[in-house]
Amino acid sequence: MRATVIYGERDVRLEEVADPILSTGGDAIVRVVAACVCGSDLWPYRGVQPTTEPHRIGHEFVGVVEEIGPDVKTVAVGDFVIAPFYDCDNTCINCRNGVSTSCLNGGWWGSDDQLGGFADGAQGEKVRVPHADGSLVATPSMPDDAQIPGLLALSDVMGTGHHAAVSAGVTMGSTVVVVGDGAVGLCAIIAAKRLGASRIVAMSRHADRQAVAREFGATDIVEERGEAGVARIRELFDGIGADCVLECVGTKESMDQAIESARPGGMVGYVGVPTGGPIAVRPLFGRNVGLNGGVAPVRGYVEELLPEVLSGAIDPGRVFDLELPLAEVAEAYAAMDERRAIKVLLRP
Repeated sequence: MRATVIYGERDVRLEEVADPILSTGGDAIVRVVAACVCGSDLWPYRGVQPTTEPHRIGHEFVGVVEEIGPDVKTVAVGDFVIAPFYDCDNTCINCRNGVSTSCLNGGWWGSDDQLGGFADGAQGEKVRVPHADGSLVATPSMPDDAQIPGLLALSDVMGTGHHAAVSAGVTMGSTVVVVGDGAVGLCAIIAAKRLGASRIVAMSRHADRQAVAREFGATDIVEERGEAGVARIRELFDGIGADCVLECVGTKESMDQAIESARPGGMVGYVGVPTGGPIAVRPLFGRNVGLNGGVAPVRGYVEELLPEVLSGAIDPGRVFDLELPLAEVAEAYAAMDERRAIKVLLRP
């Protein structure tokens, strides 16, 4: 089969690799119907995270089950399934505590699993899923083509945006600021709206992303950054800031922006993959601002969000503004890197 391999800075290639095989009883092989490029994939692509040797890449996919091991009980051959951006058994103590990203038996796509097999990267034609019963969620029926982008968003960005909102304690009537206008930030706007936020500010400097933000529920747009951005946010919210701030970027600058935009006693929910310097504790301490979040345990959110995607109540698939064949995966990375696309959907 064909799969994407990253060799180094701005060097991704589609290559012929070995077909996955069942090996441990509880695994499944899924034919990928759609995958995508994630903002976090850009860190190794840009060389921020060095690539020491070529390896498979990609962690978001939906597809159809082609084979299952003899111990698999919850999915069947022919099911259309959503996979989270990691593998988990969904039964260990960490999974039961709601932190399936810390599954004691889980792992990551594109790497060896703990069972002696290989979990394929998602940007390919097929993926072996080590814990099929834990990781995969089957849809009630075969979705139509128009629903595929929204279902794919549940593998990462919609659940991650939701985690930011939940971590920040967004509830009915909350005032919310979203730092970051990428796919996760835009999905965080959806999440804040569905949780009852009364006012949602999107911090964005890009007209196309501002339009999507408003479509998703943003009531205000703030283009300023740094001290000017903080001043503008405080001006919008009684001179003190917002109840909840959702940090969806991961740089030191975006985290500083988020912390300073929260009101005294407010909460920052962060899901941006950290790439900057250390967080200063004193600004949190001095204003009693809370900080909560981390890598999003999206597997635990799929069943909650899935009915709303299928009904059309929410449309996170709107973040995919460019679709390319898997053969053009290098262009997909370039488009994301150069901000010519919010998020690129790949069709094998």
